[in-house]
Amino acid sequence: MAEDSDLEKTEPPSSRRLEQARGDGQVPRSREIGAFLILATAATVFWVAGPWIAQRTAGVVRRGLTLEEPLMRDPDAMLIRFSDLAFDSLMSLAPLFLALVLATLAAPFLMGSWNFSLKAIAPDPDRLNPVNGLGRLVSWNGLAELVKSVAKSLLVGGVALWVIWSERSDIFALFGQSVGTGLSSAGHLIIYSFLAIVISIVLIVAIDVPYQLWQYYDKLKMTKEEVKQENKEMEGRPEVKGRIRQLQRDAARRRMMTAVPTADVIVTNPTHFSVALGYKTGMRAPKVLAKGRGEIALKIREIGLEHNIPILEAQPLARALYRHAEIDQEIPSALYAAVAEVLAYVYQLARWKQSGGNYPLPPRKIAVPPELVPESVNG
Repeated sequence: MAEDSDLEKTEPPSSRRLEQARGDGQVPRSREIGAFLILATAATVFWVAGPWIAQRTAGVVRRGLTLEEPLMRDPDAMLIRFSDLAFDSLMSLAPLFLALVLATLAAPFLMGSWNFSLKAIAPDPDRLNPVNGLGRLVSWNGLAELVKSVAKSLLVGGVALWVIWSERSDIFALFGQSVGTGLSSAGHLIIYSFLAIVISIVLIVAIDVPYQLWQYYDKLKMTKEEVKQENKEMEGRPEVKGRIRQLQRDAARRRMMTAVPTADVIVTNPTHFSVALGYKTGMRAPKVLAKGRGEIALKIREIGLEHNIPILEAQPLARALYRHAEIDQEIPSALYAAVAEVLAYVYQLARWKQSGGNYPLPPRKIAVPPELVPESVNG
């Protein structure tokens, strides 16, 4: 049973799965939202610029139906007149065409944005297979598309009938109006009907968009085994990760060892732990330059002896610094007083080397807060 559950697609798609699907040209799309945006744009253009378009178009028609005797005898002049009329017609409809182009380009941004993929346009024999096409028609997706088409037809048809019935008095009044007045009234009726139908499509969009998103993410769902495999591929094999961590530790250790010769003092425990400290003018507190235990502690002591770095045995302080201080970081404020005793001894030792006199005695009992000394660490 556990194996069967691992093979069921119950997990949401990962970001990598979504990116791969996008590379294959699979993005959520809703034809209804694109159609609505285009129709709404056209309705808006007609509502705002309709009178201007109608006036320009009427002028073009009037000029086209006006026959002048010189033009009738000169074919070249007729061609020039025809080209002028065609250009004027194009300019009259240019706002509508431009708005529709912009709406078509903007529609993909409402769901998934633009996406160009060579895989989506690559030849695929399966798309030409009639068996696969028939399977898509009788699938749940095909049934959903059929239901949506029927519902859209009923909704749009119902709204159209409602508009015709509600405006029936104005429609019948057109027969008694003059040509100019009738055309103006008919234009307003057409724009009103167009807007009503476009607004009705909002309901279809509100249903189709969530459905398309659900279908898209449901199709890309993953099994638990696929999720595990992807995590392994993303994180890498355990042996490779272990090797990378080892290399990182070695590099950090080498960098740490190069800082030991610049230390002012090395605090030891006496051989289990070693912590190299440095303090320069302008620093707020001493800084840990290197620390280690076991072989690393011995290596720090060796480097310190080679470069004549003072080495002080202070067991509680060495253990507290090793546990609570980080490399390249200042020591904890609770250890300021203890480290100050160590640095005072180092400065006394430096003066003795320069001017002689009595040899300074190292501090024997350095006070360290008991809560900072790890009891579980022996040494």
